[in-house]
Amino acid sequence: MQLRIGTLGKAHGLKGEVSVIVRTDNPEERLAVGEVLATEPQERGPLTVVTSRRAQGRWYVRFAGIDGRTAAENLRGTELVVDIDSSDEEDAWYIHELTGLEVRNLDGDVVGTVVDLEHFPAQDALVLKEVGGERVYLPFITKFVPVVDIAGGFITIDPPGGLLSTDSARLVVVQDSEGSVDHAEQDDAEERDENS
Repeated sequence: MQLRIGTLGKAHGLKGEVSVIVRTDNPEERLAVGEVLATEPQERGPLTVVTSRRAQGRWYVRFAGIDGRTAAENLRGTELVVDIDSSDEEDAWYIHELTGLEVRNLDGDVVGTVVDLEHFPAQDALVLKEVGGERVYLPFITKFVPVVDIAGGFITIDPPGGLLSTDSARLVVVQDSEGSVDHAEQDDAEERDENS
């Protein structure tokens, strides 16, 4: 199985250095001098790390044979990949382990599929494809994703209200006598009607 560890960005300077959008928790090891990295597309690699450094929160790498800005710019968009087995850490998963998992809500209803994992500064976010085809970003934190069952082939989510497109069917607009608008969940509105 291949794991994406980074995506090559813009050329940096004139000597062939490129920025790397890191997709690994261990860039010091993965981008160490001497590492030979496979690429996607394959014809752009393999690439051997000559120098790597971190500056102002970003990673910059120079590869053997990439000696100028033009050559570095031609690598833009290239994915760096490594061969790996499944993760052996508890509560840690690789993208390939999560992709394709069925997404269920707390009631057990299927609401979609995991299609990707994006890395953001605050936290990672699962990219979900809902049953209707809509794409949703869900922060990958225990509060919103309480169950990840790789062996069972599913995750259970408890997203904030209104995140999923299916939530819109449960939202109603209530207008009071003064004309102000309030959004409430359908269940709350029905409960008010029953109590009236």
